[in-house]
This record gives sequence, structure tokens and C-alpha cells, in this order.
Amino acid sequence: MTQAKGSPMLRILLVDDHAVVRQGLMRLLSGANDNWEIQEAAHGFEALDALRASAFDLVVLDLSMPRMNGFDLVRRIRRDFPGVFVLVLTMHSEEQYAVRAFEAGAQGFVTKDCAAQELLNAVAQVVAGGVYISTALAARVIQQLHAPQPGPKLDLLSNRELDILQRIVKGQKLTDIAEDLHLSIKTVSTHKTHILEKLGLDSTAALIRFGLEHHVGAPPLPEHLHVPDHPPLPDAAPGAAM
Repeated sequence: MTQAKGSPMLRILLVDDHAVVRQGLMRLLSGANDNWEIQEAAHGFEALDALRASAFDLVVLDLSMPRMNGFDLVRRIRRDFPGVFVLVLTMHSEEQYAVRAFEAGAQGFVTKDCAAQELLNAVAQVVAGGVYISTALAARVIQQLHAPQPGPKLDLLSNRELDILQRIVKGQKLTDIAEDLHLSIKTVSTHKTHILEKLGLDSTAALIRFGLEHHVGAPPLPEHLHVPDHPPLPDAAPGAAM
């Protein structure tokens, strides 16, 4: 196990609804530094309970989770725990997700198919007070932030509508979505109607087809995380900063 000499204590909270992902991340981060304490949570409400109970320096969270989506969790953390850094780790590589994550208050955004070293670089840069985004995504995000072009109709959807669209594309029934999000079935149905109207679609089948074409539904879990046996602790994070 690697330990940087004189490195400070770092308390990290991992938030992901997939146990296999949390286990892989625990192994990676625990192997990076003996002074890093890591806890985990399966969803946003559990994460907020953990933040109220203990002090953390960094939250690493997914965007697609039951009960509370990652965008809302980022906002809650920024509002209620302003001293905690937030790094988004997600399967969504579209720039729209990164833009929304940064707008919500995240300081870093990496995708789950990144190499272990890039994730460690992201952690290092975010906790140092910087902003991290992978080089491959940075140019597209900056372009959308500073020179928006007519883009996909997804831009028309609110974060809640985008979350519900993701769940519909994944095959969830409206009743299950309502239960997961603690909403009434009527509210979820209204959101679905608004989504159809904004996207100019006329059926659930068309909605699902649109979602698949635009990679909105959460992709399957990767077969493995890129976790080395002894990952090095980065001295600096070379990723693109905004």
C-alpha cells in the first residue's frame, strides 16, 4: 500500500448504488494512501445522513441513482456542506451531463471508463481547490459553456425531467419511478407529458428510441474498473482545468 510521506488525512465518501463499483473504488482509493479514510453510501439520502454524522473532505458520487439523482445531491451538498468538495464519477460521457454537474456545484467530472491514475489525479486536483475534467471532454464542455450551438433537444429538459427520461429508457415503470423519487404517480406522469412535448415525441416507444439514440439510459456497468494492485499517489493532476 502506497503512502506519501507526511500526506494529510483525507476523508472520502463514495456514493453509488452499485455495490461492485463501490468495492472497486474502495480498493483503488484505499491502496492509494494509508491516510485516506473511506466510507460509502448507496444513494443520496444515505449520503446526506453520513455527511451529517461525520466530517468529510470529498464526496465522489454517481449521477444516476435511485431516490435522489446526482445533480440534486450535488446541490444539497453545496448548500448544506459548503466546505466539502464534490467529484462526479459517472458512465455518462456527454458534455451536457458535465455542464449540468458543474452548474450544480461539482468541482470535478470524470467517467467510469477512465484509468485509475486519472481518477487519482482528479481527487488530488479537486481537494487542492482546483477543478478537474478529462481532457477529452474539456473542449466540448468549454464550447457549450461559452459558445452554445443549437444542440440536442436534451438541453430543453430540466434535471428532474432528464432523470425521469433516463429511468424510462432503462425500462422502469412510472409507479417504480414515483416510489424511487418519492413523488406521486400523477407528478411523474406530468413530467413524462412535458418530456414528450419538449422533445416533440408522441409515444413511450418514441421516447425510448430517442433516449437510446442519444445515450440517455444508464449504460451497463463496466466489466471491471481499472484498478492496479498498487496505484501510485499522484503528485499533481495534469487533467484539463476550467
